[in-house]
Amino acid sequence: MKVCKFGGSSLANATQVNKVVDIVLSDPARRIVVVSAPGKRHSGDTKVTDLLIALAETALKGENTDRQFGAVVERYAEMASELKLGDDIVHRIEADLSERLAQATSLRPEEFLDLMKAAGEDNNAKLVAVAFEARGRKARYASPKDTGMVLRGRFGDAELDPDSYAWLSRAFSNFEGIVIYPGFFGYTREGKVATFPRGGSDITGSILAAAVCADVYENFTDVDSVYPCDPRIVEEVKEGEGIPTMTYREMRELAYAGFGVFNDDAVIPAVKARIPINIRNTNHPSEPGTMIQQSRRVVPGTVVGIASADGFCNIVVEKYLMNREIGFGRRLLQVLEDAGISYEHTPSGVDSQCVVVKEQFLPKDREHKIMQDIREKLDPDFVTVERDLTMLMVVGEGMCYTPGMLAKACLALASVGISVSMVNQGSSEVSFMIAIRSKDRDLAVRSLYKAFFG
Repeated sequence: MKVCKFGGSSLANATQVNKVVDIVLSDPARRIVVVSAPGKRHSGDTKVTDLLIALAETALKGENTDRQFGAVVERYAEMASELKLGDDIVHRIEADLSERLAQATSLRPEEFLDLMKAAGEDNNAKLVAVAFEARGRKARYASPKDTGMVLRGRFGDAELDPDSYAWLSRAFSNFEGIVIYPGFFGYTREGKVATFPRGGSDITGSILAAAVCADVYENFTDVDSVYPCDPRIVEEVKEGEGIPTMTYREMRELAYAGFGVFNDDAVIPAVKARIPINIRNTNHPSEPGTMIQQSRRVVPGTVVGIASADGFCNIVVEKYLMNREIGFGRRLLQVLEDAGISYEHTPSGVDSQCVVVKEQFLPKDREHKIMQDIREKLDPDFVTVERDLTMLMVVGEGMCYTPGMLAKACLALASVGISVSMVNQGSSEVSFMIAIRSKDRDLAVRSLYKAFFG
Protein backbone atom coordinates (compact mmCIF):
# COMPACT_ATOMS: atom_id res chain seq x y z
CA MET A 1 0.00 0.00 0.00
CA LYS A 2 1.13 3.52 -0.79
CA VAL A 3 0.41 6.77 1.03
CA CYS A 4 0.46 9.74 -1.36
CA LYS A 5 0.75 13.39 -0.42
CA PHE A 6 -0.05 16.19 -2.86
CA GLY A 7 1.11 19.74 -2.16
CA GLY A 8 -0.63 23.04 -2.81
CA SER A 9 0.76 23.47 -6.31
CA SER A 10 -0.58 20.01 -7.19
CA LEU A 11 -4.09 21.06 -6.16
CA ALA A 12 -4.17 24.73 -7.15
CA ASN A 13 -7.01 24.42 -9.67
CA ALA A 14 -9.36 21.97 -11.38
CA THR A 15 -6.78 20.94 -13.98
CA GLN A 16 -4.35 19.96 -11.23
CA VAL A 17 -7.04 18.10 -9.28
CA ASN A 18 -7.81 16.03 -12.38
CA LYS A 19 -4.10 15.18 -12.64
CA VAL A 20 -4.14 14.02 -9.03
CA VAL A 21 -7.17 11.82 -9.62
CA ASP A 22 -5.52 10.29 -12.70
CA ILE A 23 -2.30 9.59 -10.80
CA VAL A 24 -4.06 7.90 -7.90
CA LEU A 25 -6.34 5.81 -10.11
CA SER A 26 -3.38 4.64 -12.22
CA ASP A 27 -2.04 2.57 -9.31
CA PRO A 28 -4.38 0.47 -7.10
CA ALA A 29 -1.75 0.52 -4.34
CA ARG A 30 -2.40 4.24 -3.80
CA ARG A 31 -5.00 3.99 -1.07
CA ILE A 32 -4.44 6.98 1.23
CA VAL A 33 -4.23 10.45 -0.31
CA VAL A 34 -3.11 13.37 1.86
CA VAL A 35 -3.98 16.79 0.44
CA SER A 36 -2.81 20.34 1.09
CA ALA A 37 -4.87 23.49 0.68
CA PRO A 38 -4.99 24.90 -2.87
CA GLY A 39 -1.78 26.74 -3.70
CA LYS A 40 -0.98 29.47 -6.20
CA ARG A 41 -2.51 29.15 -9.67
CA HIS A 42 0.11 31.52 -11.08
CA SER A 43 3.00 33.63 -9.80
CA GLY A 44 0.84 36.58 -8.77
CA ASP A 45 -1.80 34.47 -7.04
CA THR A 46 -2.41 33.95 -3.31
CA LYS A 47 -2.46 30.60 -1.54
CA VAL A 48 -5.74 29.65 0.11
CA THR A 49 -3.94 29.31 3.45
CA ASP A 50 -2.83 32.94 3.20
CA LEU A 51 -6.38 33.98 2.29
CA LEU A 52 -7.61 32.19 5.40
CA ILE A 53 -5.02 33.88 7.60
CA ALA A 54 -6.11 37.28 6.29
CA LEU A 55 -9.75 36.32 6.91
CA ALA A 56 -8.98 35.22 10.47
CA GLU A 57 -7.02 38.38 11.28
CA THR A 58 -9.86 40.56 9.98
CA ALA A 59 -12.37 38.64 12.10
CA LEU A 60 -10.21 39.01 15.22
CA LYS A 61 -10.18 42.77 14.68
CA GLY A 62 -13.97 42.77 14.59
CA GLU A 63 -14.03 44.15 11.06
CA ASN A 64 -16.23 43.17 8.12
CA THR A 65 -15.07 39.87 6.62
CA ASP A 66 -17.33 39.66 3.57
CA ARG A 67 -14.57 40.34 1.02
CA GLN A 68 -12.06 37.86 2.44
CA PHE A 69 -14.79 35.27 3.04
CA GLY A 70 -15.95 35.59 -0.56
CA ALA A 71 -12.39 35.21 -1.88
CA VAL A 72 -11.94 31.88 -0.09
CA VAL A 73 -15.31 30.47 -1.15
CA GLU A 74 -14.71 31.60 -4.73
CA ARG A 75 -11.52 29.54 -4.97
CA TYR A 76 -13.38 26.34 -4.12
CA ALA A 77 -16.44 27.30 -6.18
CA GLU A 78 -14.28 27.83 -9.25
CA MET A 79 -12.71 24.40 -8.85
CA ALA A 80 -16.07 22.71 -8.22
CA SER A 81 -17.58 24.37 -11.29
CA GLU A 82 -14.76 23.35 -13.63
CA LEU A 83 -14.83 19.81 -12.23
CA LYS A 84 -18.63 19.71 -12.64
CA LEU A 85 -19.16 18.65 -9.03
CA GLY A 86 -22.40 20.54 -8.45
CA ASP A 87 -23.27 23.16 -5.85
CA ASP A 88 -23.64 20.90 -2.79
CA ILE A 89 -19.93 20.74 -2.04
CA VAL A 90 -19.63 24.53 -2.32
CA HIS A 91 -22.53 25.00 0.10
CA ARG A 92 -20.85 22.56 2.53
CA ILE A 93 -17.61 24.51 2.37
CA GLU A 94 -19.39 27.85 2.78
CA ALA A 95 -21.30 26.55 5.82
CA ASP A 96 -18.11 25.17 7.34
CA LEU A 97 -16.31 28.51 6.99
CA SER A 98 -19.26 30.38 8.49
CA GLU A 99 -19.30 28.03 11.48
CA ARG A 100 -15.58 28.58 12.03
CA LEU A 101 -15.87 32.37 11.73
CA ALA A 102 -18.61 32.41 14.35
CA GLN A 103 -16.05 31.28 16.94
CA ALA A 104 -13.83 34.36 16.58
CA THR A 105 -14.95 35.77 19.93
CA SER A 106 -15.18 32.51 21.87
CA LEU A 107 -11.65 31.18 21.25
CA ARG A 108 -8.24 32.53 22.10
CA PRO A 109 -6.59 34.21 19.08
CA GLU A 110 -4.07 31.42 18.55
CA GLU A 111 -6.80 28.77 18.76
CA PHE A 112 -9.02 30.65 16.31
CA LEU A 113 -6.15 31.15 13.88
CA ASP A 114 -5.43 27.41 13.84
CA LEU A 115 -9.12 26.65 13.36
CA MET A 116 -9.23 28.94 10.32
CA LYS A 117 -5.93 27.82 8.79
CA ALA A 118 -7.00 24.18 8.96
CA ALA A 119 -10.07 24.98 6.86
CA GLY A 120 -7.88 25.06 3.74
CA GLU A 121 -6.83 21.42 3.88
CA ASP A 122 -10.05 20.19 5.47
CA ASN A 123 -12.36 21.58 2.81
CA ASN A 124 -10.01 20.70 -0.02
CA ALA A 125 -10.04 17.08 1.14
CA LYS A 126 -13.84 17.10 1.01
CA LEU A 127 -13.79 18.57 -2.50
CA VAL A 128 -11.17 16.10 -3.77
CA ALA A 129 -13.17 13.17 -2.36
CA VAL A 130 -16.20 14.35 -4.35
CA ALA A 131 -13.99 14.66 -7.44
CA PHE A 132 -13.06 10.98 -7.12
CA GLU A 133 -16.69 10.00 -6.69
CA ALA A 134 -17.59 12.02 -9.81
CA ARG A 135 -15.17 9.77 -11.69
CA GLY A 136 -17.07 6.72 -10.46
CA ARG A 137 -14.54 5.58 -7.86
CA LYS A 138 -15.25 4.77 -4.24
CA ALA A 139 -13.58 7.43 -2.12
CA ARG A 140 -14.27 9.02 1.21
CA TYR A 141 -13.09 11.97 3.23
CA ALA A 142 -11.57 10.99 6.58
CA SER A 143 -11.49 13.42 9.49
CA PRO A 144 -8.32 13.68 11.62
CA LYS A 145 -10.62 13.84 14.64
CA ASP A 146 -12.40 10.59 13.84
CA THR A 147 -9.22 8.69 12.98
CA GLY A 148 -7.13 9.69 16.02
CA MET A 149 -4.72 12.38 14.77
CA VAL A 150 -4.16 13.82 18.25
CA LEU A 151 -1.70 16.69 18.69
CA ARG A 152 -0.13 18.37 21.67
CA GLY A 153 1.98 21.44 22.33
CA ARG A 154 1.56 24.99 21.13
CA PHE A 155 -1.11 26.00 18.64
CA GLY A 156 0.51 26.69 15.28
CA ASP A 157 3.52 24.56 16.21
CA ALA A 158 1.95 21.37 17.50
CA GLU A 159 3.42 17.88 17.45
CA LEU A 160 1.91 14.42 17.34
CA ASP A 161 0.83 12.69 20.52
CA PRO A 162 2.72 9.34 20.42
CA ASP A 163 -0.48 7.47 21.27
CA SER A 164 -1.86 8.54 17.89
CA TYR A 165 0.03 5.87 15.98
CA ALA A 166 -2.01 3.09 17.57
CA TRP A 167 -5.28 4.96 17.06
CA LEU A 168 -4.49 5.74 13.41
CA SER A 169 -3.44 2.16 12.76
CA ARG A 170 -6.75 0.84 14.08
CA ALA A 171 -8.73 3.45 12.15
CA PHE A 172 -7.21 2.36 8.84
CA SER A 173 -7.08 -1.38 9.52
CA ASN A 174 -10.26 -2.26 7.61
CA PHE A 175 -10.91 0.69 5.32
CA GLU A 176 -12.14 0.22 1.77
CA GLY A 177 -11.68 2.31 -1.34
CA ILE A 178 -9.57 5.46 -1.41
CA VAL A 179 -9.25 7.68 1.65
CA ILE A 180 -8.79 11.43 1.17
CA TYR A 181 -7.14 12.87 4.26
CA PRO A 182 -6.52 16.56 5.05
CA GLY A 183 -2.95 17.41 5.97
CA PHE A 184 -1.54 20.06 8.29
CA PHE A 185 -3.77 19.68 11.34
CA GLY A 186 -5.18 17.42 14.01
CA TYR A 187 -7.07 17.78 17.29
CA THR A 188 -5.99 18.16 20.88
CA ARG A 189 -7.25 15.77 23.53
CA GLU A 190 -9.71 18.55 24.43
CA GLY A 191 -11.13 18.46 20.90
CA LYS A 192 -9.63 21.71 19.60
CA VAL A 193 -8.08 22.07 16.16
CA ALA A 194 -4.29 22.44 16.22
CA THR A 195 -1.88 22.75 13.31
CA PHE A 196 1.63 21.61 12.60
CA PRO A 197 4.14 24.24 11.46
CA ARG A 198 3.79 25.47 7.86
CA GLY A 199 4.46 22.61 5.47
CA GLY A 200 2.59 20.36 7.87
CA SER A 201 0.92 18.29 5.16
CA ASP A 202 4.30 16.62 4.68
CA ILE A 203 4.21 15.76 8.37
CA THR A 204 0.71 14.31 8.09
CA GLY A 205 1.68 12.12 5.15
CA SER A 206 4.77 10.85 6.93
CA ILE A 207 2.77 10.05 10.07
CA LEU A 208 0.13 8.10 8.16
CA ALA A 209 2.77 6.18 6.19
CA ALA A 210 4.37 5.11 9.47
CA ALA A 211 1.04 4.33 11.15
CA VAL A 212 -0.17 1.99 8.40
CA CYS A 213 3.31 0.57 7.62
CA ALA A 214 3.06 1.70 4.00
CA ASP A 215 5.29 0.17 1.35
CA VAL A 216 6.15 3.66 0.06
CA TYR A 217 5.37 7.24 1.01
CA GLU A 218 4.97 9.18 -2.25
CA ASN A 219 5.42 12.94 -1.89
CA PHE A 220 4.13 14.65 -5.04
CA THR A 221 5.36 18.15 -5.69
CA ASP A 222 6.35 20.29 -8.71
CA VAL A 223 9.86 18.95 -9.45
CA ASP A 224 10.84 15.80 -11.34
CA SER A 225 13.38 14.80 -8.70
CA VAL A 226 15.85 16.17 -6.18
CA TYR A 227 18.69 17.93 -7.98
CA PRO A 228 22.34 17.56 -6.88
CA CYS A 229 22.42 21.29 -6.06
CA ASP A 230 20.24 24.39 -6.18
CA PRO A 231 19.21 25.00 -9.83
CA ARG A 232 18.80 28.69 -9.04
CA ILE A 233 22.56 28.83 -8.51
CA VAL A 234 23.69 26.26 -11.08
CA GLU A 235 21.20 26.41 -13.94
CA GLU A 236 22.87 23.66 -15.96
CA VAL A 237 21.96 21.13 -13.27
CA LYS A 238 18.48 21.00 -14.85
CA GLU A 239 20.01 19.59 -18.04
CA GLY A 240 21.28 16.50 -16.26
CA GLU A 241 19.51 13.80 -14.31
CA GLY A 242 18.28 14.31 -10.81
CA ILE A 243 19.29 12.13 -7.89
CA PRO A 244 17.70 8.69 -8.46
CA THR A 245 18.24 7.39 -4.92
CA MET A 246 19.64 8.71 -1.68
CA THR A 247 19.80 7.48 1.88
CA TYR A 248 18.06 8.94 4.88
CA ARG A 249 21.45 10.14 6.14
CA GLU A 250 22.18 11.94 2.88
CA MET A 251 18.74 13.54 2.89
CA ARG A 252 19.22 14.77 6.44
CA GLU A 253 22.60 16.34 5.68
CA LEU A 254 21.35 18.05 2.53
CA ALA A 255 18.11 19.27 4.10
CA TYR A 256 20.08 20.77 6.98
CA ALA A 257 22.01 22.98 4.54
CA GLY A 258 19.08 24.27 2.58
CA PHE A 259 17.70 21.61 0.24
CA GLY A 260 14.14 22.89 0.04
CA VAL A 261 12.17 19.92 -1.31
CA PHE A 262 10.75 19.47 2.17
CA ASN A 263 11.66 20.08 5.74
CA ASP A 264 13.71 17.15 7.04
CA ASP A 265 11.74 17.24 10.32
CA ALA A 266 8.58 16.54 8.32
CA VAL A 267 9.67 13.05 7.33
CA ILE A 268 10.95 11.86 10.71
CA PRO A 269 8.01 9.43 11.25
CA ALA A 270 8.63 7.72 7.90
CA VAL A 271 12.39 7.62 8.46
CA LYS A 272 12.01 6.06 11.91
CA ALA A 273 9.66 3.46 10.47
CA ARG A 274 12.11 2.89 7.56
CA ILE A 275 9.43 3.64 4.97
CA PRO A 276 10.94 4.57 1.57
CA ILE A 277 10.07 8.13 0.48
CA ASN A 278 9.55 8.82 -3.22
CA ILE A 279 9.68 12.44 -4.40
CA ARG A 280 7.53 12.70 -7.57
CA ASN A 281 6.23 15.39 -9.91
CA THR A 282 2.47 15.75 -10.28
CA ASN A 283 2.95 17.32 -13.71
CA HIS A 284 5.28 14.55 -14.95
CA PRO A 285 3.95 11.42 -13.23
CA SER A 286 5.87 9.07 -15.52
CA GLU A 287 9.16 10.31 -14.08
CA PRO A 288 10.45 7.96 -11.35
CA GLY A 289 11.57 10.83 -9.13
CA THR A 290 13.98 10.45 -6.24
CA MET A 291 13.74 7.50 -3.85
CA ILE A 292 14.97 8.07 -0.30
CA GLN A 293 15.65 4.89 1.65
CA GLN A 294 17.71 3.24 4.35
CA SER A 295 20.61 2.23 2.09
CA ARG A 296 21.67 2.27 -1.55
CA ARG A 297 24.43 1.04 -3.81
CA VAL A 298 27.20 3.63 -3.99
CA VAL A 299 30.19 4.28 -6.21
CA PRO A 300 33.30 5.07 -4.14
CA GLY A 301 34.57 8.61 -4.53
CA THR A 302 31.23 10.12 -5.57
CA VAL A 303 28.94 12.64 -3.92
CA VAL A 304 25.16 12.83 -4.14
CA GLY A 305 24.66 16.54 -3.62
CA ILE A 306 26.02 19.95 -2.66
CA ALA A 307 24.01 22.28 -0.46
CA SER A 308 24.56 25.71 1.02
CA ALA A 309 22.95 27.77 3.73
CA ASP A 310 23.79 31.26 4.91
CA GLY A 311 22.95 33.09 8.13
CA PHE A 312 25.64 31.62 10.40
CA CYS A 313 28.23 33.14 12.71
CA ASN A 314 31.24 31.69 14.50
CA ILE A 315 32.25 32.35 18.12
CA VAL A 316 36.03 31.96 18.29
CA VAL A 317 37.63 31.42 21.71
CA GLU A 318 41.41 31.05 22.18
CA LYS A 319 43.34 30.23 25.34
CA TYR A 320 46.86 28.91 25.75
CA LEU A 321 46.91 25.35 27.21
CA MET A 322 43.14 25.11 26.81
CA ASN A 323 43.44 21.36 26.30
CA ARG A 324 44.71 20.94 29.88
CA GLU A 325 41.77 22.81 31.39
CA ILE A 326 39.17 20.22 32.33
CA GLY A 327 35.61 21.27 31.50
CA PHE A 328 36.52 24.21 29.26
CA GLY A 329 34.27 23.12 26.39
CA ARG A 330 31.40 22.31 28.71
CA ARG A 331 31.56 25.73 30.36
CA LEU A 332 31.65 27.46 26.98
CA LEU A 333 28.54 25.62 25.83
CA GLN A 334 26.94 26.29 29.22
CA VAL A 335 27.16 30.03 28.53
CA LEU A 336 25.18 29.51 25.34
CA GLU A 337 22.71 27.16 27.01
CA ASP A 338 22.04 29.70 29.76
CA ALA A 339 21.34 32.26 27.04
CA GLY A 340 18.94 29.89 25.25
CA ILE A 341 21.20 29.51 22.19
CA SER A 342 21.63 26.17 20.41
CA TYR A 343 24.83 25.47 18.51
CA GLU A 344 25.44 23.85 15.12
CA HIS A 345 29.13 22.83 15.04
CA THR A 346 32.08 22.94 17.43
CA PRO A 347 35.38 22.67 15.49
CA SER A 348 38.43 22.98 17.74
CA GLY A 349 42.21 23.20 17.86
CA VAL A 350 44.66 22.56 20.66
CA ASP A 351 44.28 26.08 22.05
CA SER A 352 41.10 27.22 20.30
CA GLN A 353 37.43 26.38 20.36
CA CYS A 354 34.88 27.51 17.78
CA VAL A 355 31.12 27.37 18.18
CA VAL A 356 28.97 27.91 15.09
CA VAL A 357 25.48 29.25 15.74
CA LYS A 358 22.75 30.70 13.58
CA GLU A 359 22.93 34.48 13.47
CA GLN A 360 19.24 34.80 14.27
CA PHE A 361 20.00 33.44 17.75
CA LEU A 362 22.92 35.81 18.29
CA PRO A 363 21.86 39.27 17.09
CA LYS A 364 24.34 42.06 17.61
CA ASP A 365 22.38 43.50 20.53
CA ARG A 366 23.01 40.23 22.45
CA GLU A 367 26.60 39.76 21.39
CA HIS A 368 28.17 42.03 24.06
CA LYS A 369 26.47 40.16 26.91
CA ILE A 370 27.51 36.73 25.58
CA MET A 371 31.12 37.87 25.08
CA GLN A 372 31.17 39.30 28.58
CA ASP A 373 29.90 36.03 30.08
CA ILE A 374 32.54 34.03 28.18
CA ARG A 375 35.32 36.32 29.45
CA GLU A 376 34.11 36.11 33.04
CA LYS A 377 33.61 32.34 33.13
CA LEU A 378 36.48 31.11 30.94
CA ASP A 379 39.12 33.90 31.12
CA PRO A 380 40.19 33.41 27.47
CA ASP A 381 43.16 35.09 25.81
CA PHE A 382 40.98 36.09 22.87
CA VAL A 383 37.29 35.89 21.93
CA THR A 384 35.45 37.27 18.92
CA VAL A 385 32.48 36.65 16.63
CA GLU A 386 32.80 36.14 12.88
CA ARG A 387 29.58 36.95 11.03
CA ASP A 388 28.11 36.55 7.54
CA LEU A 389 29.14 32.94 7.08
CA THR A 390 27.73 30.37 4.65
CA MET A 391 27.93 26.66 5.34
CA LEU A 392 28.67 24.47 2.33
CA MET A 393 27.77 20.79 2.68
CA VAL A 394 29.23 18.16 0.36
CA VAL A 395 27.26 14.95 0.92
CA GLY A 396 27.48 11.38 -0.27
CA GLU A 397 27.75 7.85 1.09
CA GLY A 398 30.37 7.29 -1.63
CA MET A 399 32.82 9.52 0.22
CA CYS A 400 33.26 7.00 3.02
CA TYR A 401 36.82 5.67 3.19
CA THR A 402 37.75 7.56 0.00
CA PRO A 403 40.87 9.72 0.38
CA GLY A 404 41.16 13.15 -1.21
CA MET A 405 37.51 14.23 -1.22
CA LEU A 406 38.01 17.20 1.11
CA ALA A 407 41.21 18.15 -0.74
CA LYS A 408 39.28 18.12 -4.01
CA ALA A 409 36.71 20.54 -2.60
CA CYS A 410 39.28 22.90 -1.10
CA LEU A 411 41.26 22.92 -4.35
CA ALA A 412 38.11 23.80 -6.29
CA LEU A 413 37.43 26.74 -3.97
CA ALA A 414 41.04 27.90 -4.05
CA SER A 415 41.01 27.86 -7.87
CA VAL A 416 38.38 30.61 -7.88
CA GLY A 417 39.99 32.61 -5.07
CA ILE A 418 37.69 31.61 -2.20
CA SER A 419 39.29 31.23 1.21
CA VAL A 420 37.99 28.71 3.72
CA SER A 421 37.08 29.93 7.20
CA MET A 422 36.48 26.53 8.76
CA VAL A 423 36.17 22.83 7.95
CA ASN A 424 34.30 20.16 9.88
CA GLN A 425 33.81 16.47 9.06
CA GLY A 426 31.93 13.89 11.08
CA SER A 427 33.23 10.41 11.81
CA SER A 428 30.64 8.88 9.48
CA GLU A 429 32.35 10.55 6.50
CA VAL A 430 28.96 10.93 4.81
CA SER A 431 29.53 14.68 4.56
CA PHE A 432 31.87 17.51 5.33
CA MET A 433 31.11 21.14 6.03
CA ILE A 434 33.09 24.13 4.79
CA ALA A 435 32.46 27.65 6.07
CA ILE A 436 33.04 30.59 3.73
CA ARG A 437 32.05 34.24 3.51
CA SER A 438 28.44 34.63 2.42
CA LYS A 439 29.37 36.91 -0.47
CA ASP A 440 31.16 33.94 -2.12
CA ARG A 441 28.25 31.51 -1.80
CA ASP A 442 27.10 31.25 -5.44
CA LEU A 443 30.61 31.10 -6.86
CA ALA A 444 31.54 28.42 -4.33
CA VAL A 445 28.56 26.21 -5.16
CA ARG A 446 29.26 26.48 -8.88
CA SER A 447 32.92 25.59 -8.42
CA LEU A 448 32.08 22.57 -6.25
CA TYR A 449 29.46 21.38 -8.74
CA LYS A 450 32.03 21.58 -11.53
CA ALA A 451 34.58 19.68 -9.46
CA PHE A 452 32.30 16.82 -8.42
CA PHE A 453 29.81 16.59 -11.29
CA GLY A 454 31.88 17.96 -14.18
